[in-house]
Amino acid sequence: MNTRSRRIALAATVVLGAYVGVWAQFFPESFYSSFPGFGLHWVDVDGPFNEHLVRDVGGLYLALGLGSLAAAFSRSAEPGRVVGLAWGVFGVLHFGYHVLHLQGSAVDVVGNVVGLGLSAALGIVLALPARQPSEGRARERP
Repeated sequence: MNTRSRRIALAATVVLGAYVGVWAQFFPESFYSSFPGFGLHWVDVDGPFNEHLVRDVGGLYLALGLGSLAAAFSRSAEPGRVVGLAWGVFGVLHFGYHVLHLQGSAVDVVGNVVGLGLSAALGIVLALPARQPSEGRARERP
């Protein structure tokens, strides 16, 4: 069963996928120079601009976000687990890279670690098996 809490986690990954994906895919130079916004710089501190790689990141986030959107409308938790696995693998590897290559201001570093850590955690939580209702609660349902 796809519970409300799972749908909320999936919705968070849809928002994340859309925010990063649209920006990187359709506005790659702006993404490079000012992601994640709010005066922070997480991308331009890590080498020269490469439109191909930035657009690939945008496509990846859009694909993951679309998978999350489809899973959110499923009655079963299984599609959310599959997309969670994809978010989790990507998130852990992405987080690992950035933790080993901390750059920018203290605010940038903390934002990077916290933001990417939460993103990875969302994927991991979604990949976990769905909680089964207890027998007593299952019998009480109409």
